[in-house]
Amino acid sequence: MSLRVSFELDDNDLRHFRLIMRAARDSTARQAPEDIVAAATALLDRIDSAATPRFVAERLDKLRLLIRMLTDLDWRLPHHDARRVLAALAYFTESEDLIPDHVPGLGFLDDAIMIELVARELRHELDAYQDFVAYRLERASEIKHNSLTRRNKWLEERRRELLDRLHRRRQADAEGEGSAPGLFR
Repeated sequence: MSLRVSFELDDNDLRHFRLIMRAARDSTARQAPEDIVAAATALLDRIDSAATPRFVAERLDKLRLLIRMLTDLDWRLPHHDARRVLAALAYFTESEDLIPDHVPGLGFLDDAIMIELVARELRHELDAYQDFVAYRLERASEIKHNSLTRRNKWLEERRRELLDRLHRRRQADAEGEGSAPGLFR
């Protein structure tokens, strides 16, 4: 037997999560990017080794994707965009959670909520990266039979197109939202 529980976060709840994210981001401002990525990866390892509820497990791929986005040498996010992703991962470097991870069934609930909020905030970055990965896979055999220089040129052209698209979409969102604060503003 399973039990379905759903809830809605209102503006006050979201404000609270923005404050938590801001505090985490500020506390990691001086950390090296590799340390932030390592801490987020360690969280994934802890979650993977625990008896994880499905509602958490379903969100872990988004966190893995954020990490891959930062570490993929072909993708190479521009500095400003990489800082946004690192700011998103900042929460996952904190040793103290809203709900301690060792609480059975609920310990990773705050992490799952934050992953969901971060994924929504970075949806254009995630979409662009997923399109890039799909393009690279789609062209893999074609790229494989050509020179490394030609491969890099194709990937760089696609990367530039996708980054331009992500910046246009993010700008359109910012203009449409007016002054509605996101997690990183």
